[in-house]
Amino acid sequence: MAEALIVEGRVSINGIKAVIGQKVDPELDVVLVDGTRIHIARKSVYIVLHKPPGYVSTRRDDQNRPTVLDLIEGNDRYLYPVGRLDLNSEGLMLLTNDGEMAHALTHPRFEIPKTYHVQVDQVVPQDQLGRLRRGIRLEDGQTRPADVRLLKKRGRGLWYEIRIREGRNRQVRRMFRAVGARVIRLIRVALGPLRLAGLPSGAYRSLLPEELALLKETYAHHPVPARERHSSTL
Repeated sequence: MAEALIVEGRVSINGIKAVIGQKVDPELDVVLVDGTRIHIARKSVYIVLHKPPGYVSTRRDDQNRPTVLDLIEGNDRYLYPVGRLDLNSEGLMLLTNDGEMAHALTHPRFEIPKTYHVQVDQVVPQDQLGRLRRGIRLEDGQTRPADVRLLKKRGRGLWYEIRIREGRNRQVRRMFRAVGARVIRLIRVALGPLRLAGLPSGAYRSLLPEELALLKETYAHHPVPARERHSSTL
């Protein structure tokens, strides 16, 4: 049907007659059929990525550093990172072109838990872990209580697991610095119900249908206040 309309010259893209096989940008192109504009639905894409260090978690970078989109085959420029990780941090990221989903997952009202495995340069004493668990004062205010536990201690391999429910800039690094420990490596292993599991560094996969259903059931179908964009880099 669409090809027949194009052959008959009844379809135009941005004021020019369309040709068969021509690609259309749903966000930018104006498509008319018999002079009436047609709104083309864009297929929703959801990708789970294991961000390696050395990539910025934005769609583009003023310093021309590699971005997480450079890791995606086809480099879909309509994908947006949900929640950020700083240049040297790594781990789970969700990329999507579903703006409503991205907004719901980053809005602070939902307090979506984010879980990290953190390697530090020294043991954090129990009293300092208690401060993290109760909430600790940073330069931009008091943090919410965090779940934190020692994962393993092997030479310099001191690893802690921490779960937070907010997303301030470089928050996890600053929290550990506030209790006297320097973060050597930071890996996000979970974002809400999503898990990094065995996904190798730099690899990505499509969101599983059951994962998408759970995300929508838990977060995306709740009403959200006026659209305010919130970003974080941890």
